[in-house]
Amino acid sequence: MPSRIACFGELLLRLTAPGRELLLQSPALQVHVGGAEANVAVSLARFGHEVAMLGTVADNALGEAALGELRRHGVDTRGVRRAEGRMGLYFLAPGAGHRPSEVLYDRAASAFALAPPGHYDWPALLRGADWLHLSGVTPALGAGPARTAADAVEAAVALGLRVSFDGNFRPTLWAAWDGEPARILRPLLAAAEIAFADHRDVDVVLGADADADGLPHAQRFARAASRAFEAFPRLQRIACTTRAQSSVEHHALGALMATRAGALHQVEPRELAGIVDRIGAGDAFAAGVLHGLASGWDEPDSLRFGHAAGCLKHAVPGDFNLCGQDAVLALVRGERLDVKR
Repeated sequence: MPSRIACFGELLLRLTAPGRELLLQSPALQVHVGGAEANVAVSLARFGHEVAMLGTVADNALGEAALGELRRHGVDTRGVRRAEGRMGLYFLAPGAGHRPSEVLYDRAASAFALAPPGHYDWPALLRGADWLHLSGVTPALGAGPARTAADAVEAAVALGLRVSFDGNFRPTLWAAWDGEPARILRPLLAAAEIAFADHRDVDVVLGADADADGLPHAQRFARAASRAFEAFPRLQRIACTTRAQSSVEHHALGALMATRAGALHQVEPRELAGIVDRIGAGDAFAAGVLHGLASGWDEPDSLRFGHAAGCLKHAVPGDFNLCGQDAVLALVRGERLDVKR
């Protein structure tokens, strides 16, 4: 049976230079709606789940347009507050060849960032939900959003919801207010049943593991997962993607999942050539894994589905992965790439 999943985070507008141009190389920008948690929400809705977006947007035409875009993809936005202020923005200069993409955030003092923690009635907002999904982006925005995220997971645990947490560490956002990531992220990770994180995310919270230096990626991930399981008794699974890049347009994407029971599941890297847009690929992966687990699939199948969803996102412009379950399963099964007629 489909689950009801609540996603809490900031809805953003993304302004992208056209083609492979640098920002304002020509006087045009393309606009997409996005945000880490909103990306997950849209994917899960397209996979057939009942999904509610929670948060705050600017009470103006931009906020309404963002909410309308989520509703267009089947996401319930009734739990999103409107407030005076501005929408959070980010600007993207897409990379090309050996010039990497660049992101410029413009999120300070947004309506979401300024929303007082007490304005969220968590028992009411989470009523009827099975899962709460959130990420480390929210607490990186300031002391208020950090408190709100902590309140959300505390309420979710008290109500018996399963919590999913994506590390999504953003150093530039933390640096803007001199936050303390280890202290603030620890209770969020402690509340999670599943974390989307690699060894770097674990090191942020638990401190660097000097003995892991030089280990192959899979071993380093397994070692970090073991540390996290020891520190956080509620945590049952940790999953991440692996990425090797020969150019901006050519990557190899794999996936790993470690379990408290000691299993290490792996999906071998798939070559991705002619990448259209990699933004949101990690969110597509997280949504795919959550879809599998929420649907009662086993861990290997959930990981394979999440990996395939992440791969497909590289072929979809914008932040959202618009591929449904059938398209993802076709890639898992290795179906031919003929034109579908």
